[in-house]
Amino acid sequence: MTALSEGSGAGVGGRAPLDADRIKHLEFIQATITRLGTNSFLVKGWALTLAAGLLALSASRLSWQLAAVGVVPLLCFWHLDCFFLRQERAFRRLYDAARVPDSTVEVLSMNVAPYLARMPWPEVWLTPTLLLFYTPLLLADLALVVIAL
Repeated sequence: MTALSEGSGAGVGGRAPLDADRIKHLEFIQATITRLGTNSFLVKGWALTLAAGLLALSASRLSWQLAAVGVVPLLCFWHLDCFFLRQERAFRRLYDAARVPDSTVEVLSMNVAPYLARMPWPEVWLTPTLLLFYTPLLLADLALVVIAL
């Protein structure tokens, strides 16, 4: 049994241990963070599958229209992935704020609005992980549009 889950005594680092409600709250937040990470992974899988399929089809037919159509869903997947990453970061900030014993975060509150307000969309859109995944797909799609013209 860890110091966080014991009912009495000093906690980690001499701080008071967290109560059961606070621990359950942290578990809820962590489950949400995990779910958002899984959703982001699935979105990347769908984006790659769709982009590869449309690129293969448009390359075999040398159709700039098909290649151009592939840009739209790719941008939509990028935006959706950005949404999940932004939410995940907000929940991580909520977790950090809720994990301290003298936290001002309401127990079992999942409100991340104060954290989202300090996280602009362009900052998340231009995250290296998203740029390194979506930019090559987008460039390949645009290159095929130019070649097929």
